[in-house]
Amino acid sequence: MSECLFCRIVAGEIPADVVFEDEQVLVFKDINPKAEVHLLAIPKLHVASLNELDTSHDALLAHMMHLLPRIARDQGLENGFRTIINTGAGGGQIVFHLHMHLLGGDRLPGFE
Repeated sequence: MSECLFCRIVAGEIPADVVFEDEQVLVFKDINPKAEVHLLAIPKLHVASLNELDTSHDALLAHMMHLLPRIARDQGLENGFRTIINTGAGGGQIVFHLHMHLLGGDRLPGFE
């Protein structure tokens, strides 16, 4: 059994409030939301962070980036949204499985 929290979610060992899934990607609601809409988009393939990416991941990343606007619209974020990728402990990454935060809505925090 993997020790990675997100790999365990992908495997169905830990429940998640899934809003989108295909053969490559899983998108679910963050359990500690920082905005009205706060989703996490993760590749089903375990990649620890942006630092571990290479050209073999290009199609996967493109797929994820193209999905985010559609998912944002499906969540009612017609006026825009924010995406964040934390990389490494110094960049605020807590779960070491690449993930993209999609945030939006009325409670969208600023960068102070």
